[in-house]
Amino acid sequence: MDVTEGYLPYLGFRTYYRIVGSLDAPKPPLVLLHGGPGSTHNYFELLDRVAETGRAVVMYDQLGCGKSWDDAMADHPELWTYATWDGELIALREELGLTTCHLLGQSWGGMLAIEYLVNYRPAGVRSVVLSSSLPACWLWGEEQHRQMRYLSADERAAIAEGERTGRYDSPAFRRAQDHYMTLFCSGPASPDDPECLRRPKRAGRESYLATQGDNEFSPTGIFSTWDYLDRIHEIVQPTLIVSGTDDLCTPRIAKSMADRIPNARWELMTGCRHMCFADDTEGYVALLEAWLAEHD
Repeated sequence: MDVTEGYLPYLGFRTYYRIVGSLDAPKPPLVLLHGGPGSTHNYFELLDRVAETGRAVVMYDQLGCGKSWDDAMADHPELWTYATWDGELIALREELGLTTCHLLGQSWGGMLAIEYLVNYRPAGVRSVVLSSSLPACWLWGEEQHRQMRYLSADERAAIAEGERTGRYDSPAFRRAQDHYMTLFCSGPASPDDPECLRRPKRAGRESYLATQGDNEFSPTGIFSTWDYLDRIHEIVQPTLIVSGTDDLCTPRIAKSMADRIPNARWELMTGCRHMCFADDTEGYVALLEAWLAEHD
């Protein structure tokens, strides 16, 4: 498939975007919202093949990471707000003429999709996929602490000490967190992984620290008060919720969305962690292609 790359002028900087296929294709395009903030679009290249069904697949690096990083941003901490990323999605749709589209948000990207749909009520969104995402950060935090039972007593103690002191840079804390993330998110890329997962990237640590903070368990940035649990019923688009059995997005979190969004369907993928499309690419793509075709 043809790949087109470009940049959107935004807030005095540039947002990188990547389009697989043609925006003139007969089916509404799929717009992908990556996690983090600061994770980059790279892992979404696993979904390039969706464009072979006759629709463009649009992905981008959100401001502050990947090819949308500029060293001058280090002097602009005021950038790391919801308004920045909400406005970026709005500007991207306008720039590319995406009058109709489907949205897929993974992790933080799903939070961004929820904000966008609830607060802005955009026209032309045919459906939304919330992939391993969440409706409220307090719920996320509760579930991460519950899942700590899969760690050793020493690992749990190291995490508790980090949370008590607010110091998350000890070797013991980092080892425990890395083990937890390997269990429920992903581990270090191996030589056998697809190139897009092994490729070096400029992660958005500045934006991540401002939103989540310096640990994966208890948000200390602006995410600490992010809560749309009582508003997600306002989402009117058909909604596919995807999560894995071994996911940071636990069944409790996924079901809390499925129970409240009026036109929602939940798919639980066996053996998958936080990046279901990486752990079971074939199964995920088949599920996604069928969903999009149903809601074109």
